[in-house]
Amino acid sequence: MNSQYGFVRVSTAVPKVSVADPATNVTEMLSMLEGLPDSDVVVFPELAVSSYSCGQLFHQQALLDAVEEQLQRLASDTPHLHQLIIVGAPLRCGSALYNCSVVINNGQIIGATPKQFVPNYNEFYESRYFASGDENTPVSVRIGIQDIPFGTQLLFTHGGGNGQPELVVYTEICEAIWMPIPPSSLAAVAGANILCNLSSSPETVGKADYRRNLVAGQSGRCIAGYAYASSGPTESTADLVYGGHALIAQGGHLLAESTRVGDVEKTRRDSYSVTADIDIEMLQTERRNTTTFIDSERYLAGRQYQRIPFELAQHQDDLLSAVNAMPFVPANPDTLVERCTEVFGIQTAALAKRLECLGNEPKMVIGISGGLDSTLALLVATKTCDLLEIPRRNIRGVTMPGFGTTSHTLNNAHDLMQHLDVEVSEIDIRAAALQEYYDLARATGYKPFGQIDLLQTENRSLSVDEFTALITDIPFDDRHDLVFENVQARRRTELLMNMGFVLGTGDMSEMWLGWCTYNADHQSMYNVNCSIPKTLVRFLVEYVATKQFEGAVSDTLMSISNTEISPELLPVNEATQEAQSTEDTVGPYELHDFFMFNLARYGFSPQKVLFLAEQAEGWSRDYSPEELKKWLKVNIQRAFSQQYKRDDVPNGPKVGSLSLSPRGDWRMPSDASAAAWLDALD
Repeated sequence: MNSQYGFVRVSTAVPKVSVADPATNVTEMLSMLEGLPDSDVVVFPELAVSSYSCGQLFHQQALLDAVEEQLQRLASDTPHLHQLIIVGAPLRCGSALYNCSVVINNGQIIGATPKQFVPNYNEFYESRYFASGDENTPVSVRIGIQDIPFGTQLLFTHGGGNGQPELVVYTEICEAIWMPIPPSSLAAVAGANILCNLSSSPETVGKADYRRNLVAGQSGRCIAGYAYASSGPTESTADLVYGGHALIAQGGHLLAESTRVGDVEKTRRDSYSVTADIDIEMLQTERRNTTTFIDSERYLAGRQYQRIPFELAQHQDDLLSAVNAMPFVPANPDTLVERCTEVFGIQTAALAKRLECLGNEPKMVIGISGGLDSTLALLVATKTCDLLEIPRRNIRGVTMPGFGTTSHTLNNAHDLMQHLDVEVSEIDIRAAALQEYYDLARATGYKPFGQIDLLQTENRSLSVDEFTALITDIPFDDRHDLVFENVQARRRTELLMNMGFVLGTGDMSEMWLGWCTYNADHQSMYNVNCSIPKTLVRFLVEYVATKQFEGAVSDTLMSISNTEISPELLPVNEATQEAQSTEDTVGPYELHDFFMFNLARYGFSPQKVLFLAEQAEGWSRDYSPEELKKWLKVNIQRAFSQQYKRDDVPNGPKVGSLSLSPRGDWRMPSDASAAAWLDALD
């Protein structure tokens, strides 16, 4: 277990079985365990020691004696003592026989849970052999000469304290997950965060999809990990075939899944397993954030869960599966298309409702820069017009070239607006900005870039071209002037606001970093992009380009997608003709989106975020540990210092699980200190 960051490695194992032969079956399990040295929890199927399909042989003393003997052998011969092993076996207790999950750790059998829901319908006739476990079953069961804790309310626990989450494991058997209220639901409310299901599920047409949905859904409802292991096709197949389906899910998402009987892969008749790392720290954060989760404790009235400690080895410096470097962007292409469709649907539905409040012929104004964000806002606006069956000419796109505008982005902006058939206006803001520089110079002594003395220029005002020439004489690396940029940004917003209902374009990444000019691109009447991170904006634009347009429109959208992200407020580099680069200044957006997701969504410590970034795959290039740490510090510093901007933002729709709206998800004091977060990195 990686106790520092809360990762638990779980395996679900499907062994090749010999029907009614416990010795052979345990030998096979021991062999499988040899190959799973780093797994913290290993789950075997229902009745795996005896095999599930023994029928009337379950009433044979020879079989039951052999099961107890082999359970003790499994415990004593376990190759990795500090490992939690969960295996299915029939156990005698008093005058009844129970179908049980047996838990082994550190060479000992430490507990057993009887099956609570024993099916006796259709192909199932388990109640012919087994009693149903409930709260009134005996509190212990004898295996050999040991009395073992026994019951339906056993929680197996490890660790906790010093700010680290406690690992709490609960076991249920097969039918339980198909019930209206699975026992694992109540166990989760009682604290269990890894739920294990030992199953023997016959494979029938269509059942696998339902089973998969059950496992993922239960992990989501319980905000837990869920490990499911089912018997395979080496069980007796007189009337049924067992699928050998192994699944591991976390928080509503499948992490790992095995082949099974009837899928496209060749049916496996050997032993196999699947393994995944479950993040119990993330689950703990999710439960705390979901304040209604604790309300379910009312259903625990009268239930007394017994907590049984166990031991684990400390290991796992690296994660088994790579972390997705793009948490906002699905890796599966089909899922990405679905995500983009859904996002556009939410954005257009939100804007349509807001436009209805403006009257019968609502008008919109959008500043179009030829960049990603304004392109996305324009696409949403046109789709909304189509939805409301109003003319796209109700949209006025405005280009406002300034001192940093390039012909490339300006041409893309004009081409896009022409393709989408919206009203087009253009206002060159350079002369107005220059006039304001003069006003500031007279009032405050302001000098652009600290070098151009506007009040000492031969007692006359410079022309735009003359002023631009003076800027060109300044070395490119010395062209840093926030006032110079802000004047242009605020001029643009002033013009837009005076034209009508302004649709904002700023995205969630910019809002997190405060990468916007207060009372400039920071403001609008409504912002459809406010919950969309920069990494997803690019994919949304590319999705529209490839799925909804072709020819010139598609080419223009792809050109915009491939353009360097820039505010275009500083003149271009004469040597390279490159525009001002946002990412050179503030850092790579792919890193900032990753950091934002893990800090804001899950509240992870900076150390864990850095660890995850080092494990992540899918970056556009390799980042050194020093680079990751540098940009994480920038991310944290800006997130804290720029909260005052997030306190004052326009309405806009929440699209994903994370939103920074001060009226909704993200309520943070503007005066908070980042010291604890930064100290943790040092």
